[in-house]
Amino acid sequence: VQLQASGGGLVQAGGSLRLSCKSAGIIFSFSYMGWYRQAPGNQRELVATITRGSVTNYADSVKGRFTISRDNANNTLYLQMNSLKPEDTAVYYCTRITPWTTGQGTQVTVSS
Repeated sequence: VQLQASGGGLVQAGGSLRLSCKSAGIIFSFSYMGWYRQAPGNQRELVATITRGSVTNYADSVKGRFTISRDNANNTLYLQMNSLKPEDTAVYYCTRITPWTTGQGTQVTVSS
């Protein structure tokens, strides 16, 4: 199974980034997927999920700013992040929720 996140980088507060996650080795279109993040010294936080039917759910900390989406034809998961804040700084990982499977993350750094 491969879940490779990309699209991270350094951005100023108020800016935007779009993360992508190309999957392989799973039946992506049937998978319940999500994005989580982890900052140094912090617990892992599941920030957004999307069901196989594209029903979405968000953590309160990102609601209204982040949008999760999926492209089943290309086995790709996305996270559009707008109005970024310094507290969004973390490594972001895409994951299959059940069973929990994750891969390499991508660093997002938001400067004030």
